[in-house]
Amino acid sequence: MPASKTATSGSQKDANSPAPAALNPRGSFQDLILTLQQFWGRQGCVVLQPYDMEVGAGTFHPATTLRSLGPRPWNACYVQPSRRPKDGRYGENPNRLQHYYQFQVIMKPSPPDILDLYLQSLDAIGIDTKVNDIRFVE
Repeated sequence: MPASKTATSGSQKDANSPAPAALNPRGSFQDLILTLQQFWGRQGCVVLQPYDMEVGAGTFHPATTLRSLGPRPWNACYVQPSRRPKDGRYGENPNRLQHYYQFQVIMKPSPPDILDLYLQSLDAIGIDTKVNDIRFVE
């Protein structure tokens, strides 16, 4: 039986290194989520689990609504399923989506390079920021 390889406790990847070759963020929804979790985890975010309640947006997760209040630093990321039954098939919204996923990132205080980090996260999942028109509008 071959000896198993173990990672050394002192080794850490560069925070901006690409996702491992085994992950293909365009291959599956799971790989997309894992790539984002790994990217933001390397930026110092705690990777949380979703809050399973009917919420209209990921900002209603307790990690956002409770931990972002007050003076303490807080960095977290998570996928939040959002269920909006009133927007569903019998609602007034013509798009009729009632269940979707939002990847939420909370970084408090906001790092000075947060916009660059966001663009890097898009690159990590295969969105070419040089080809797509991405604008930050205030």
